Amino acid sequence: MPYVTVKMLEGRTEEQKKALVEKVTAAVSETTGAQPEKIAIFIEEMSKNHYAVNGKRLSDED
Repeated sequence: MPYVTVKMLEGRTEEQKKALVEKVTAAVSETTGAQPEKIAIFIEEMSKNHYAVNGKRLSDED
């Protein structure tokens, strides 16, 4: 049973997240041969103040 975790900044719409899990499920099924009903997708959303690049939080750049 494949488990996939997608980590991304918050702010995507429900429609975008729905499309994401559908496409990731299809890609994992196609590449691994796993049945779609056996594939679990976890979306972990984080705020910009919990993510930093080059020593600066993204929330500090707004």
